[in-house]
Amino acid sequence: MRALICEEYGSAELLVIAERALPELKSDEVRIDVRAAGINFPDALVIAGKYQVKPPLPFVPGGECAGVISAVGDKVKNYKVGDRVIAMPGMSAFAEQVHVKEHLLVPMPEKLSFEQAAGFCITYATSYYALKQRAAIQEGETLVVLGAAGGVGVTAIQLGKAMGARVIACASTTEKLEFCREVGADELINYSEESLKERIKELTGGKGADVIYDPVGGDYTEEAYRSIAWSGRYLVIGFASGDIPRLPLNLPLLKAGDIMGIFWGSWAQRDPRSNLQNFAELLQMVEEGKLNPLTTEIYSFEQYIQAFAAITERRARGKVILVID
Repeated sequence: MRALICEEYGSAELLVIAERALPELKSDEVRIDVRAAGINFPDALVIAGKYQVKPPLPFVPGGECAGVISAVGDKVKNYKVGDRVIAMPGMSAFAEQVHVKEHLLVPMPEKLSFEQAAGFCITYATSYYALKQRAAIQEGETLVVLGAAGGVGVTAIQLGKAMGARVIACASTTEKLEFCREVGADELINYSEESLKERIKELTGGKGADVIYDPVGGDYTEEAYRSIAWSGRYLVIGFASGDIPRLPLNLPLLKAGDIMGIFWGSWAQRDPRSNLQNFAELLQMVEEGKLNPLTTEIYSFEQYIQAFAAITERRARGKVILVID
């Protein structure tokens, strides 16, 4: 089979598509013929050797995909050959085939295309865990989303609206903000042209944001936190800007505010039952039409360099997908 292989740490230009043999299928695994795979910002960190997990070289990156089961191990109980599934292998998804343990599979809703399904798991699971378990966001509260046009930002807008919040989307260009409005944002802030702190306060009547969702980091973190409401919750999702901010600790003291780290993957391993319940609720939203995963950035397998660039250069609107034919 063909796979996208990382032979040395660095940029996507160092990746190669080459033939690679699959290991023997284990008894608790299924073999998936991959139709599409989702690219996330952590994938760029993994191939650069800058992520928390540093796999030994060579390896096939890719944490999520969608496809059709072509073989099952003898201990697999809930899936069969021919089933359409969403998978979270953690690694090795950027390939024509991948072996995945049964407990890392989710049935693929009929309403979703392979492209939609491939980008469903990580971003929606991260945002739902952040808003539900960590922030415990309530109907009528104000949610501010930084980097709102990106892969996780879009899901935060959609889920925030589905959970009854008023959503303020923040991005760096007019085009990105118009995309956020189409996704469902109630208010827009262009933080490259106006004060993030002052605009949030203006849009909230001086109260500030109840919940701030930050996958960007860098220079905007302190400014955003200074606009948080009393007892507000600041969700640390990631650092797409590349810079990890240093926040003065007098700010959460003065605001009685929380700073909450969001590491969905680690939480899912520690509390698999709650994670499965979250997925059941997310899939129910899809079935009921309350959630419609977007596929605005689709690339062929051979266009992997352009696909990674859309993420690392922060040009992507929504989720970036590789179609594997």
